Amino acid sequence: MRILITGAAGFIGSHLCDRFLAEGHEVIGVDNFLTGTPDNIAHLMDHPRFRFLRHDVTHFLYVEGPLDAVLHFASPASPVDYLRFPIQTLKVGALGTHNTLGLARVKGARYMLASTSEVYGDPQVHPQPETYWGHVNPIGPRGVYDEAKRFAEAMVMAYHRVHGLSTRIVRIFNTYGPRMRLDDGRVVPNFIGQALRREPLTVYGDGSQTRSFCYIDDLVEGIVRLLEAEEHEPGNLGNPEEVSIRTFAEIINRLTGNPAGIRFLPDRRIPGDPQRRCPDITKARQRLGWDPQIPLEEGLRRTIRWFQERLAGAASGPAATVA
Repeated sequence: MRILITGAAGFIGSHLCDRFLAEGHEVIGVDNFLTGTPDNIAHLMDHPRFRFLRHDVTHFLYVEGPLDAVLHFASPASPVDYLRFPIQTLKVGALGTHNTLGLARVKGARYMLASTSEVYGDPQVHPQPETYWGHVNPIGPRGVYDEAKRFAEAMVMAYHRVHGLSTRIVRIFNTYGPRMRLDDGRVVPNFIGQALRREPLTVYGDGSQTRSFCYIDDLVEGIVRLLEAEEHEPGNLGNPEEVSIRTFAEIINRLTGNPAGIRFLPDRRIPGDPQRRCPDITKARQRLGWDPQIPLEEGLRRTIRWFQERLAGAASGPAATVA
């Protein structure tokens, strides 16, 4: 297949590039480096089946030749990023989705939208099934991301119903692994960075809020299976094992041997931060035969090693660049 991936220099997008190239496909990666980094795709620049296009997908997008699939994964995805780039977040969810849908339609390609568990907001139903409509504050600080993705989902379904486009929507829950940015503000890089510096792990609130953490390789496997399936309604992908942030911090400290403990900051929690977040993956199990395989502590060990190597490399030389 010839596959176009937006957000190709991002955390998830770059892993998708690796996976599809490893399977023998041709990949066109698109990114404007707003939050993605050239380091994530530097190792692909000389690959004979990889082509990179530096482009902002909120503007018209066209590529020569056939396309078999368009995967729209471009968006700021961490609270730090979408609070810093709120208008860009809304535009990539609206205009970026419109432009990539138009490209897929012209090319007769199947289409996938990277949506998010944030469409459920601060949920009142646990775990969250795809049939749950959510509990979202549209004008809160996090609303720019939540509503961008909810609008994007609506547009994807409209293109499917009106134009018959073969579409898929993946609602991605908390995912972690190598190539996360150390400064992206999410809990995994925050905690690992602090632990490796032998600092107390800062928990916003009392640590009772929960998340479910899925390792990147498991997520990519689910995405590939969804792309190959004829499943047009939204589907959850995530780890159904729920863990409190306090317990998660304790695990990080234990795995890194960090003696500094935990520091609780009750007043630093962002308004609208969900108290609980856990996917119901019944649909993925039944339709895709998918279940996360990598235990939390094994995935964290891999991620910690990667951050250790990155920090050591940053101290010894400049980062890779892409023209």
